[in-house]
This record gives sequence, C-alpha cells and structure tokens, in this order.
Amino acid sequence: MARRKQNHIMSLESDNESGPGDELAGMRNNYTQGELDEAQLLSDPFEQFETWFQQARDAGILEPNAMSLATASPTGQTTLRTVLCKGYDRSGFVFYTNLESTKATQIAANSNVSLLFPWIKLERQVIINGNATRMSNVEVLKYFVTRPFESRLAAWTSQQSSVVTTRKLLEMKFAEMKRKFANGEVPLPSFWGGYRVKPRTIEFWQGRASRLHDRFLYTALGDGPWKIERLAP
Repeated sequence: MARRKQNHIMSLESDNESGPGDELAGMRNNYTQGELDEAQLLSDPFEQFETWFQQARDAGILEPNAMSLATASPTGQTTLRTVLCKGYDRSGFVFYTNLESTKATQIAANSNVSLLFPWIKLERQVIINGNATRMSNVEVLKYFVTRPFESRLAAWTSQQSSVVTTRKLLEMKFAEMKRKFANGEVPLPSFWGGYRVKPRTIEFWQGRASRLHDRFLYTALGDGPWKIERLAP
C-alpha cells in the first residue's frame, strides 16, 4: 500500500514537470498602456478615483463598479467575494447585502475590510482599506425602491450564504414571493441593508513595463489633507 502511494506521488510529480503549471508560469503581458506620476495626481483621492472611474466607464469595462470585498472572521479566516459599488463620495464606498450573509456577520465581528477595483483592461487597480459601518434604514430604503422588481423579490427569496439542497427550492420560493407581492409593492426586508466603507488608505496602481509599476498611496490624516506616498512596485 505504501509503495503504491509512493508511486502515485512520483507520478504526480512527473506530470507536474510538463503540466499546465508550466504554461501558467509563462503567461505574462508587458504593461505599457499608461503611467502615473505624482505631478498628475489630484490631492483629493476621491477626485482621483472619480477620474479613473469615468475613464473605466469610457473604456467600456464590464461592470466598472464591481469591487472585490475582503472580510475576516473573529478567528482571522479571510473571505473574498465580488460585490457592486452602488455609490461613493467623501464619506465612503457603498454596497448592499443580506444582513445574515457571511460578509455581514464577519463585518459585525470585525469592521476592518478591504476593497479592490480590478480595471485590468486599463492595467489599473484601486485598493482601499477602511472601516465598514451599517447604513440607516432611510438610506437603504431609498436605494431598495430603485431596484428592478425581480431584484427586490430576490432579496426576500434568498437566505444568503445558507445551504440550499436544490435550485428548485429557490425557484419555488421566488415564485411564492412573486405571488405575494403581485401588486408590485415590495417592502424592504428587515434582514437586508447596506454598508459604507470609510477609507483609511486608497492606493492607485498603474501597470508599467518591466514590472516597474507606479503605485501611490493616499493615507487619511484626520480632517486635513491626505498624505501621498509613492510605493515600490
């Protein structure tokens, strides 16, 4: 049995010598689309973000408001997923979710989160570290009523992050909600809400040739101007 296991391991090692890993190791692009110099930067990171966001939209990037959201459990286990940013201003970046989801329960235990906007087509990314806080019901309702009818039904249908044995159960629940709210008036669920991430740092990353990327980090200094530093790639 031990010999058979050893032979199996040796076979895997042999396969890895010429496996797909070699192909992945050789995949690379030389980033030459743009550059970022301190003289070009706006002193306000939110104005800088707005400039880049509009350029991402103009470039036809699919879902330019898609951002990766990283949270952590009380034991330190991180979880990463993509959500949609539904608003931003100097008070922070906004997203909405089920308040019983993994992301919501982790934020309740540890409000430190990270966001990432991956605008790969432009060889850019924006990385945000900050603190997530619950939004008021008034703010959440104002957004909720703008969602398409079926999206509002989905908020009632899904117990996000819970185990579902079959998709059929979801579809049956959705049909039930559709009958229940057939008049089109879908109230805000008590278990659905929003979060605002107030940044402590915002990093603007521009890919450059030879992996000598341009990185600038804005750090909040109370109510005063943001500190701007160039980071090594």
